Formats: sequence, C-alpha cells, structure tokens
Amino acid sequence: MLDDSLLADLTADLPSAVRLQRLVRTLRESFRCGAVCLLQLQQDVLAPVAVEGLVREALGRRFEVARHPRLAAILTSRRSTLFPPDSSLPDPYDGLVEQQPGEPLHVHDCMGISLHVEGEPWGVLTLDALVAGTFDEASRTALERYALLVEAAVRVSRLEQEVRALRMAGHGGIAHVEPGEGGEILGHSAELQRLLHELDVVAEADLPVLLMGETGVGKELFARRLHQRSPRWEQPLVQVNCAALPETLAESELFGHVKGAFSGATADRAGRFEAANGGTLFLDEVGELPLPIQAKLLRALQNGEVQRLGEDTPRRVDVRIIAATNRQLADGVRDGLFRADLYHRLSVYPVAIPPLRERGSDVLVLAGHFLEINRTRLGVRSLRLAPRAEAALLGYHWPGNVRELEHVISRAAIKALGHGARRDDIVTLEPEWLDLPHGKTSKDEPLKADSRAPDIRELATHGVEPLRRQVEDAQRRAIRQALTACDGSWANAARRLAVDPSNLHKLARRLGIK
Repeated sequence: MLDDSLLADLTADLPSAVRLQRLVRTLRESFRCGAVCLLQLQQDVLAPVAVEGLVREALGRRFEVARHPRLAAILTSRRSTLFPPDSSLPDPYDGLVEQQPGEPLHVHDCMGISLHVEGEPWGVLTLDALVAGTFDEASRTALERYALLVEAAVRVSRLEQEVRALRMAGHGGIAHVEPGEGGEILGHSAELQRLLHELDVVAEADLPVLLMGETGVGKELFARRLHQRSPRWEQPLVQVNCAALPETLAESELFGHVKGAFSGATADRAGRFEAANGGTLFLDEVGELPLPIQAKLLRALQNGEVQRLGEDTPRRVDVRIIAATNRQLADGVRDGLFRADLYHRLSVYPVAIPPLRERGSDVLVLAGHFLEINRTRLGVRSLRLAPRAEAALLGYHWPGNVRELEHVISRAAIKALGHGARRDDIVTLEPEWLDLPHGKTSKDEPLKADSRAPDIRELATHGVEPLRRQVEDAQRRAIRQALTACDGSWANAARRLAVDPSNLHKLARRLGIK
C-alpha cells in the first residue's frame, strides 16, 4: 500500500515541496513513528526540506554534520542505520518532536539512511520514535526499499526544476539552476516565494535593481542572490556601505586615487568600481550618499567610466549596479536630498522586500534557524520554543524585522540559562524570556486612547509607528493579497479591490511594490 501511495505521488503533477511533504507524511504513517525528516546536504550542513511530526521551527534548523554524530553515521553508510534506545550519541531532534502541546518529548528510537542522486550524496532520511523498540531489523530492511522511491522522488523534483530553468532560458530567463554559494534566504511563505521568483527572473537581465525595504529585512542576502543568479556570478560582488562613507573619503573609496592625490595617499589605490569590474557593485543604504558624491556616481553610471582622484585619464569599467535603501528615495528627490536623475538611473527595476510581519509563519522558520545557532554557540543539548512563545512571535509586529528576531532569540536563550536551565537538558524558551515590548504583541491590536495625541518622535520612542506608515503597510498588504488571489493579474486585482487600474498602478509605485 505504501509503495502504491509513493508511486502515485511520483507520477502526479505536484509542486516539488508538496510531493516531498506528502512523501514524509506517508512514511510516518507507515512506520507508525513520531517524526520523519528529509534533509538535503549543503556542503557540510544538512538542511530539512520536508518534515512531519516535528515542531514548526524545525524547517529553519541547519545541522552541521560534524556536530551531530548520528547524522554523520547515517550519511557515511549506504545501508540503513538503526540506533539502539540506550545509544549515548545525542539525538538532533530531542525536544523537537511535538505530540502533546507544550511538552518537549525525548526521542528514544532512531534510524535513518543516506540518499544518493546520480551517484552523489544528496542527503539523509531520518525516522524517530518516542517509544523504545518501535524500529527493528525488519524496519531497517523496509527503509532501504523505500529509500529507492525517495531518491526517485528527489530525481523527479530535480528534473522538473531543470526543465523549468530551460524553459525560462528559452524566454530570456535563467539558464543555470545552482549559480553559487552564499547566505541562505529562509522561509516558505507565498509572499517570499513570489519575491524570489521575481528576483530570479530579473537577475538574468543586466539592469540596475533598487532593493527597497525596512531596516533588518536582509537586503544584503537578496542582493547576493541577484548576483549569484546572474551571468556575472563567477565575477566579484563588491559591497559598499554608503552610510559608513565619510564625505571626505567617499570619492576615493568609490573611484580610487593615485599617489599624492591628498594627504595620506602614499600609493595608487583602486576604488570599489574597479574592484567590481566584470561583476556586481552593491551600494547598500544608497540614500545616505552626500549630494556631491551622487553627482559623481551618476557620471560613472552614465559613461561606464571612473576617474581616480588625482588622475586625468578615465578608466572603463563594466559593473552591474544593485542599490538598497530603507528610505523612500522619491521623498528624498522631492525634498532635494537625492538627485532625481540618479534615482531614475538606479531604480530601473525597483523591488520591494516585504517586512517580516507580512511573511506569516516564516517567523518560526527563521526562529528555528537562530535557535540552532544559539544551541551550538551555548553548548545546549536542545533549544526550542514553548507554544505560547511561538504565539508571541507570530503576533509581534517586528519593527526591526529579521535582525530584531535574531537578537530576541539570542537574549532569550541566555536568559533561560541565567534562570537555571541546564545545558544538558531540553531548554524550552518561555514568552517572558523573549522580552517583547508590551502593547505590541499583536499587529491587529488597536491603540489605546490617550488624553493627548503624541507627536511622531514620541510614537517612535514608545515603539508605535506613525499613522501614515501604518496606512501604507495596510495598503501594501491588501495589494499583495489581491495579486496573490488573482495570480499576479493587476487588472483582476484592481477589480477585486474596486479601484481604477491606473490608480492602482500609481499607488503600487508610490508604495514601492512596482
């Protein structure tokens, strides 16, 4: 019966993620165990791609093979591996199997098998049970048989991905599937997946891209992905933090200088443009550049030439520009703080990065990632969230986005140890240790009336956003939800929102969605 179910999923027209998730669910039911996890090998790290029976943040965990002897043993053997209930090797899923709300449960039985695709190690499949003796030699044999079907499912998913890539290449899209290394963008929300697809399409075009988003959304990771999915992926990606450039040194940093150009210039030095020649130049926080430097940057972008300080001859450079900002540059243009011609040159293709509060349960996936980092850093056997802590994370507004979430998890882990939690036990983080500000745990909670209206500075001090920002956030959410419901059709979305299509396009541009 299990064979028939798996074979049916292999031949069904399903998205890869759905196929793999159904596969692990079927295996869990067949082996009557607590949890099944399918993990893909990424260099020396195993990353879950489908889980069943584990807490939600498990998808964000990353397991270094060298730090997890059970996973290492499974990975190095072509046969299935069965660990006895009294094995002294630590189990990576202790405390992550969730069958009774609020109670961290210990794993007692564990077995797994390595998976190979086209002769190369692809990852591992693990099964865990809470009752000793669940698995025996017959289970080991059965797992080896079903592993062949799992490998087939992985091959089907890989082939489908390659076919999609070839189709896109035929239409001027992405020609390569795995373009390089770099930071990982975690999450499974429809909002994030739509954004990643958009970035993959625009990556192939050699257009300047302007990434717009609040502080802490991870604009650097999205810029890195753009570079890695572009034809320039083998060339350098050079990052410039424009906010950290003093005006007196900005020109030298960007364009270079020759010996004697100014006091302290003791040798010739190439600038960031030359360093990025042939590759990508990432101008982070571009809205912070002083106006005089903006004029020189515009000249470099228009002519494809840079001139070192103190040198008369310009040098040709070939760079793709990716810029990022947490400001509304259009407002800066209106207020005379940013050049209009440079703004239009940088924003040939503007991309809005959604804030964390608009990404649904992605907050738990990211929390799982930071939990695993802190578990390793602090030497804790297992680190997890209490159900009420999960609810608190999902309800919080996250003005500091992913960066704030990282700090919240790190603080909570340290507080748990400070309150007497033992490193050799399963440590469950309670909501009070998250230290989330009161009155902001729910993004839908109405503001309480006050005897006087606070000004914007007071609102910022108390962690409440100005009304204009809240209205804009609500408009962005409504437009994105309508686009999702209408499969990306702007005309249908306009009808759904009962607005004129031209007005919707104008509003979307002002909000940074288009």
